[in-house]
Amino acid sequence: MDAARLLAAAEAWIAADPDPEDRRELQGLIDAEDLEALEACMSGILAFGTAGIRGEVGAGSNRMNRAVVIRTTAGLAAYLNRVRPDAGPVALGFDARLSSRAFADDAIGVLVAAGIPVRFFADPAPTPLVAYAARRIGATAAVVITASHNPPQDNGYKVYDANAAQIIPPVDAEIAAEIAAAQPANQVERIRGILTAGHPAAVPFGPEMAEQYVADLAAIRPPSARGGPLTIVYTPLHGVGRDLAVRALWNAGFRTVIPVPEQAEPDGRFPTVAFPNPEEPGALDLAKALATAERADLILANDPDADRLAVCVPVPGGWRTLSGNQIGLLLADFVLGFEHSSETPIVINSLVSSPMLGLIAADYGAHWEQTLTGFKWICNAALDLEADGSGRFSFGFEEALGYSVGRVVRDKDGIGAAVWFADLAMACREAGVTVLDRLAGLYRRHGLWVSTQKAVVRPGADGVAEIAGAMASLRDSSPDSLAGIAVEGTTDYRDGAEVRARWLGAQALVVFHLEGGGRVLARPSGTEPKLKIYVDLKGSLGFGADVDAAESALLDQATAAASDLAAFLGFD
Repeated sequence: MDAARLLAAAEAWIAADPDPEDRRELQGLIDAEDLEALEACMSGILAFGTAGIRGEVGAGSNRMNRAVVIRTTAGLAAYLNRVRPDAGPVALGFDARLSSRAFADDAIGVLVAAGIPVRFFADPAPTPLVAYAARRIGATAAVVITASHNPPQDNGYKVYDANAAQIIPPVDAEIAAEIAAAQPANQVERIRGILTAGHPAAVPFGPEMAEQYVADLAAIRPPSARGGPLTIVYTPLHGVGRDLAVRALWNAGFRTVIPVPEQAEPDGRFPTVAFPNPEEPGALDLAKALATAERADLILANDPDADRLAVCVPVPGGWRTLSGNQIGLLLADFVLGFEHSSETPIVINSLVSSPMLGLIAADYGAHWEQTLTGFKWICNAALDLEADGSGRFSFGFEEALGYSVGRVVRDKDGIGAAVWFADLAMACREAGVTVLDRLAGLYRRHGLWVSTQKAVVRPGADGVAEIAGAMASLRDSSPDSLAGIAVEGTTDYRDGAEVRARWLGAQALVVFHLEGGGRVLARPSGTEPKLKIYVDLKGSLGFGADVDAAESALLDQATAAASDLAAFLGFD
């Protein structure tokens, strides 16, 4: 965008922005003639997709701010009034990020002004609790103001459909079209201050909603589960999970749960971590130090909105952080072991998560499905499969620390998963084995599986084009082998969507099927100039074999396979 158009766009935004702080921020950039900063915040529009919107907080069309939230909510309201008028309330919640309360108040105000009643959490709440509440009250939609585990400067706007699962196409495109047609933010009708002043059409949830959520989690636990004397160190990473997670664990019979004091209170600045994601190196250092001091049996960690779960288990001299795939496989085996329904249990994971789940499912006579990336697909697939009589949803997971057990929440739920993993750890103790022993047992039964990832980053527009070109090249050629393992076939998810289930529709994803059952996957990131390569390899593990040594050797081969594909695509 040239300078004249950029300045005109910024001035037009200032004229329509109801937030005085954002107006001052943009005006300061104009006065300073900071064209680079203006380009960053005004060069596009923060796109609304199947995850809603998410981005850096600040002034301008390409940032998360009150004007964007107001117009987004106006578009959502227009969609709801057009498609399902008088269908019921919208459920709404928000996390503890610095801007979340203001964004939530604006969203409530726009919905009520549009004639749509709202049920809301008056204080920061875990995302799975909001999703649970939406299902519980039969909401016509739900909104959560959260950026989950993103950096402190980000925020987001997440939307659920009337089925209490995240929206998927074509609903996202229909809402996006309504947002594009919405009036400028200062012309959108809005009732201010409902979060504090109240309104007859906006009713806060009482404490009974959280109580019922905890009771429903307890109702689906194994009949033999009763908790026990585990010492559990827990961290919400400065997020909103502590009170509900500790209550759920206490209700499950785990009475020694020790929160990490430096990270226990909600704090949108996330002062003790560089990045509030439990997968990031160093994020769990405080939890590990406390667990060592307390001689704990288990570390459980939620991300800031409590929809993900990380787990650390003790090993000689320290702690081992389990991968998302390892947690998911352990939970799947544990959950299926207690399934005694007359209906076939359904288990689901995403295409980029471990295919070992299929072997575990077969062992229990369960129905296994894989979906496109994103928990929205897992939960919508579960609903579709239940509707067509395939069985009853039992468990779903994604390798990025997302898990869902049963029907309590139609999204990933880090709190429910924490209860189930504590039950698993207690069952291991009662059986005289460790969690890692149980994992090794799965490897001996189903083969040793390892998973790894490689990210190729190419910044800027040129980088995006380079990655697109690399993906395009895979239509014409593919490697014969990767890390010395023959490539036996290829599946290109850019093609053939019309003959697949909707949860396996079109996506820029190519899968190379390897001899021996392994695979390598390549896809561009949806949010960054990055090519992501995933590898899953299968090996054998004999009785008495050194699990760590075998796993390390196979992981080296998986890493080499990822590097080989990157090199084949021209990324040396």
